[in-house]
Amino acid sequence: MQGSANLNLMIKAARKAGRSLLKDFREVENLQVSMKGAGDFVSRADIASEKIIREELLGARPNYGWLAEEGGAIAGADPTRRWIVDPLDGTTNFLHALPQWAVSIALEHKGEIVAGVVYDPPNDELYIAEKGQGAWMNQTRLRVSARSRMIESLFATGLPFGGRGDLPETIRELSRLLPVCSGVRRFGAAALDLAYVAAGRFDGFWERRLNAWDIAAGLILIREAGGLAEPLRPGGDMLEDGELICANERIFEQFARIVRDS
Repeated sequence: MQGSANLNLMIKAARKAGRSLLKDFREVENLQVSMKGAGDFVSRADIASEKIIREELLGARPNYGWLAEEGGAIAGADPTRRWIVDPLDGTTNFLHALPQWAVSIALEHKGEIVAGVVYDPPNDELYIAEKGQGAWMNQTRLRVSARSRMIESLFATGLPFGGRGDLPETIRELSRLLPVCSGVRRFGAAALDLAYVAAGRFDGFWERRLNAWDIAAGLILIREAGGLAEPLRPGGDMLEDGELICANERIFEQFARIVRDS
């Protein structure tokens, strides 16, 4: 895929941040056996990754706005364009030396996501999409799965943790979905879950209480791979509300009905 100048800039930033994180991740693996723990080290790795991305993106496009997990929101001189960045999605996995985490970068133009990059450094898988140009992983064109039967379909979600209040509704959803599908996975990095739907590895995904930077890049990956993504509650705003449901076109209505009716 021949990407635009902006997409190539995003790829460069994601790879550079990914290299830095991968080096830190090897250290985290060593820290697991010590009493000191890895929490502070991981926080520094997260902040360092965001600094790399910010320098790359705002260095080249200083007029664009910025929204990121660590650095918050910055209004740009160009009010129509904004970078949306998660420098380390899957922090808890990273902290526990689980190689399921990613860098996520999206470009928003006039309220619409027009380009997205999700980079998985442990597996060196680079997912990219640009409006109208399709979705790709490394050099392979991505398509959502073609499954149409719920009993053959595999889904992903997040599970509430640390006393969050949405546990009862998640349990209701799982109690309706699990008996009629092939399984549900909880991998702990929403950006990668969305990329996996785009790649046809998962047939669908839903979650609530996410942030814009968790899902922005994944949304365009799914759409450019031929999938559907909607607010979990009809009429909602996925980036504002942090709630979404997505799947391939064949399974979407059945899947959405089960989750929404819960």
